[in-house]
Amino acid sequence: MPREMEADFFERWTKQRHTYKNAARPFFIGLSAGFAIGVAILFSIYLGWYQRANMELNSSLNPILFLLAIIGISVFMAFMYRNYQWEQNEQRYLSILARKKQTEIPHQMQP
Repeated sequence: MPREMEADFFERWTKQRHTYKNAARPFFIGLSAGFAIGVAILFSIYLGWYQRANMELNSSLNPILFLLAIIGISVFMAFMYRNYQWEQNEQRYLSILARKKQTEIPHQMQP
């Protein structure tokens, strides 16, 4: 079963490896993770569990600036997630490719 999964991955990644860095799906997955972190930060501040942060938010922080910071964090998370996924898939692809080359060389040397 793992060999079949590796073969499927190898074929799929051979076709997708050059377009994956510009793909929208992994970017949106990372973007949603970034927004989830931003919402968690907002939720924790507005619950008031940390009084100093709540006072600081109410006194001097511009809400638009705070929302822009959350959007910036979300976009950064999306970019990093997509690049991380690409690196993970590329490493897996290269290890499978090296294993394939290693098994092909002894067969070519036999007369």
